[in-house]
Amino acid sequence: MTALSLTRLRLRAWRFLPGFVPLALRSAGQAERAAGFLDGAVLAEPTRLVFWTLTAWTDAEAMRAYTLSGPHRAAMGRLAAWCDESAVARWEAPDAALPDWQEADRRLRACGRPSKVRHPSAAHAGLDHAPPQLLRGRRLRPRAAG
Repeated sequence: MTALSLTRLRLRAWRFLPGFVPLALRSAGQAERAAGFLDGAVLAEPTRLVFWTLTAWTDAEAMRAYTLSGPHRAAMGRLAAWCDESAVARWEAPDAALPDWQEADRRLRACGRPSKVRHPSAAHAGLDHAPPQLLRGRRLRPRAAG
């Protein structure tokens, strides 16, 4: 079984964007080079300051090793202060095929959970966010470390 991970973040102010973007880009590169990474995608909704990630991993251990290291770990340490909405969903699938963003959002609402943020919006706890706007997406692909 493949381990899938979905995250949705909303920055609470434009002033956090210059700190967030470099960490997000480094985290994406880290994922592409990580052991066990199979596939992934990111979606940015810049007008709403919303950012989604969807990744597929060989197993939960590979996903956890990525999550707790490098640029991703550094980003996680800042998100509680930067975001007013943050949520994650994880599930298993028979293969590494990524769902479309609408299905990913359905999964987030059905089996996801809010992450801790210091300044939650009214929508945060109930995952009562707007559906994803398909504006700017990028596919992540495995590549050799180096």
